[in-house]
Amino acid sequence: MKTEVVTICGTSADKEKIDAAGEIIRSGGLVAFPTETVYGLGADALNPQAAGKIYAAKSRPSDNPLIIHISRMADLPLIAEGVPETAYQLAKVFWPGPFTMIFKKTRLVPVETTGGLDTVAVRMPADRTALMLIKAAGGFIAAPSANLSGRPSPTDARHVIEDMDGRIDMILDGGATEIGLESTIIDMTQNLPVILRPGRITEAMLAKVLNQAVSAPPLRKVQDVPRAPGMKYRHYAPWGKLTVIEGNEDKVVSYINRQLNADRAAGKKTGVIGTERTVGLYDADSVKNIGRREDELSIARQLYRILRELDDEKIEIIYSETFTETGVGQAIMNRLLKAAGYRVTEV
Repeated sequence: MKTEVVTICGTSADKEKIDAAGEIIRSGGLVAFPTETVYGLGADALNPQAAGKIYAAKSRPSDNPLIIHISRMADLPLIAEGVPETAYQLAKVFWPGPFTMIFKKTRLVPVETTGGLDTVAVRMPADRTALMLIKAAGGFIAAPSANLSGRPSPTDARHVIEDMDGRIDMILDGGATEIGLESTIIDMTQNLPVILRPGRITEAMLAKVLNQAVSAPPLRKVQDVPRAPGMKYRHYAPWGKLTVIEGNEDKVVSYINRQLNADRAAGKKTGVIGTERTVGLYDADSVKNIGRREDELSIARQLYRILRELDDEKIEIIYSETFTETGVGQAIMNRLLKAAGYRVTEV
């Protein structure tokens, strides 16, 4: 299959390109497109065969559910039933945006899209290209991240090309994504809303709108039955062996440098993910500055890019510092721990 790459410029000329992409999806094909979070791999959410193509292109386990993207609230009742009033309260504040809610699905939604579950994950993205494409494609696009399963999610079209060239019909290149981490996912099928995947919309933000607490599963627990994307399988991982080191900053730096010396003696190519304050303290083949600890949004935006850069450099052993586990930091650590396969060393 030849994959066509089409550049989106933010002008009126984009409509014709996006309409063509929409026709591909209507015809059962696959199109990668930008959202404000990461690039998505889109197919007709109501077409079981098209959903199957997503799993095949990504080499994704078939029990890992897909998110359905919509562009208008009027379409929600067509795919979700029993939507509580609290969901409409949240949608009023966070849609369009990096926020996904899980509901009971209607018969219109095939189980091929939901990973065999009787629930459906729904999001309304804020990105202009994404919204235009959803409308052009008929209103319902199933779209996980546009990468090979398990790899770091793509935050730029060139990442999509690396993983998907020759596997899908088209890539809409809209440049770098704004947020860089996937959407927050919340389960609305229970009495107490539960965060299944942390993201830019934080626990505190949700609790403020609902005027009640929301719960979240432990960051370091793998779910046996994935009720949402990214809950069960190893995700976001570089090719190299990544270990997260936690503890006092001085001890972390000292420990990592000792490990680097041993790895170098063993002939391994090494990398470190550090902060603006510590990157000058490491002696590795590649040291990545993920930013200032105080700027969590910047760290989130850069994480996947850095993991892919380490892959490009063929780094075999990677060490990363830890970050706060509250606010957006919770989402950063969720992705980092999954990328490491929960390999953590405390010093």
